[in-house]
Amino acid sequence: MSVSPRPARSRGTAGLSDALTTQPAARAVARAAACLALVLAAGGAPVAAPALPAAVQNLWSGQTGVARGRASAVVGHGTAPDLLDDLARRADLAAGRVAAVLRQPVRALVIVPRDAAEAGRLAGLAGAAGLDGLAAVADRGRVIVVPETFARLTPTGRDVVLAHELTHAAAGTGGLPPWLYEGFADYVGYRDAGLAAGVAAAELAAEVRAGRPPRGLPGPRDFAPGGGDPGRLARAYQEAWLACRFIASSYGEETLVRLYREARAHGVDRALASAGLTAGSLAAGWRGYVLHELG
Repeated sequence: MSVSPRPARSRGTAGLSDALTTQPAARAVARAAACLALVLAAGGAPVAAPALPAAVQNLWSGQTGVARGRASAVVGHGTAPDLLDDLARRADLAAGRVAAVLRQPVRALVIVPRDAAEAGRLAGLAGAAGLDGLAAVADRGRVIVVPETFARLTPTGRDVVLAHELTHAAAGTGGLPPWLYEGFADYVGYRDAGLAAGVAAAELAAEVRAGRPPRGLPGPRDFAPGGGDPGRLARAYQEAWLACRFIASSYGEETLVRLYREARAHGVDRALASAGLTAGSLAAGWRGYVLHELG
C-alpha cells in the first residue's frame, strides 16, 4: 500500500470488518477504494484543488468528466457525475483528516477508469487480471480507482480507505516495516471514523475472545495475500493498526507522528529509543492494549 518508489498495491478491503463492506467476500481482496496520488502543498494557505496535468487531460479521447473539491480533483472516463462529485467530497474529507494528523496541507488527484481492465492498462499491469481483485493502485504519481471493487465498500469504508491511502502518499513508506506504515495509515483512516475497536478489528477480536491473542507484531509475510489462513491478512492489518493506536493513546499522537518520521529517516530502533521504547517494550504494551480493547 505504500508509495515508494513504485508504490505498493492498495489493499482493497482486506483488514476491513463486515461493517465497512457491502459484501463479505470483498474482504478477501486487497484493500482500498481509491489509491491517491498526492501533491503536498508547500504553504499554510487554504489548499487549492490540483491543476490537471497534461497527461491526465489527454488520458482519454472522449467522455472525460472532472469534479473538483476544495483540495482534490477527480477525473473519470465515462463515470457518472454524481460518483465523481462523491469522490471529490470524500477526497476532501480524507485530505483534511490526513492533514490534521500530519499537520501539513494535502491535496489529491484521483483517476477513475471505465472498468478494471482499463485500470490495469493504465497501471501498466496485465489488464484486470493484473489487479488481483484490488480496488485501486497508486502508480507514477497518480491514483487509479478500480470501480467494481470500490463499489463494494460502504460509505464509511470508502472514507476510511481514502484517508488510509492519502496517508501513504503524504507520509511516505520507504525504509519502514509494514506494521508501521500500514498501521499508521489505518490509524489515520479510523481516527475519525467513529468505529469501536471491536468493530474495526472484528477478525482479531474473535481470535482474542477465543483465547488466541497475537504474540508479536506482524511481519512482512503476514501482509502477503494468499496463504492457508484467509483471515490472517485482515488480522495483520488490525494488529498493526492497534500497535499505532496504542502508541498514540499511551504517548500522544504527536509522539506517534514523530516516531514515524524519525523511523523513515533513521530506522525504527532509533525512533523507538527516542520515544523511550524498545521493540520488546512496545510489543509487551501492545499485547496488553489488544487484550484490553478486544477482550
